[in-house]
Amino acid sequence: MFRNLAEKTVTTLHGRQDLPELRDIYRAFPDMPLVSISEHQRKPVPPVNWMGTVYHGLPSTLFREGKGEGGYLAFLGRICPDKGPLEAIEISRRAGMRLRMAAKVDPVNRDYFEQVVGPVVTRSPHVEFVGEIDDDLKQDFLGNATALLFPISWPEPFGLVMTEAMACGTPTIAFRQGSVPEVLEDGLTGFIVDDVDEAVEAVAKLQDLYRPSIRSRFEERFSVTAMARDYCDIYRRLLATNGRNVPSGVAA
Repeated sequence: MFRNLAEKTVTTLHGRQDLPELRDIYRAFPDMPLVSISEHQRKPVPPVNWMGTVYHGLPSTLFREGKGEGGYLAFLGRICPDKGPLEAIEISRRAGMRLRMAAKVDPVNRDYFEQVVGPVVTRSPHVEFVGEIDDDLKQDFLGNATALLFPISWPEPFGLVMTEAMACGTPTIAFRQGSVPEVLEDGLTGFIVDDVDEAVEAVAKLQDLYRPSIRSRFEERFSVTAMARDYCDIYRRLLATNGRNVPSGVAA
């Protein structure tokens, strides 16, 4: 439908790109201008017409800087092995901190939750399972947290929850997977670690981070203003080159 309009369109890829069926699709449409949501997301994709990378943006008014006075670590996301719920429980236990888990359990992961994660939660007095929450509840949940735990084990294409935490001034401790090294700035907006041991060590260094600086970096890099600016740059370049790929930068 869009092939004859290639120079007037862009398609943003949002999901993981290492699925085998996707490669043939991209080989069939190498001329279509594409936008990635992280540089890491591009790695499995064959040569295509990349126009740039644009990081997700959130409205600056959606969340506000919190004080982090709740005295707990937070886990926010889906309950599945890739998201690391068991690792989050272990990190918080070894760090001697409470863990609050605001997590969605999709039907496909119901057995995993009931048979694997649920029993661990039940026998872990330091863990509170909150369940799925909406944006209104995220403000207090993230804003009062000492840090967000993001111990993923999959090629995360972006990781919106990290920027939601940043918007609340809350640092993130994340495993070095997927887009994490692009989204987080180690030692500024959180800590990037390789395993549970390093994550526990990072908890002890959270007092070195400054919440107003974390919020400022969110506004500079992950606000809707920043996202719109980067898309406008891509559209201008698209018009100037009639859809042909030219070297492009990544959101700073």
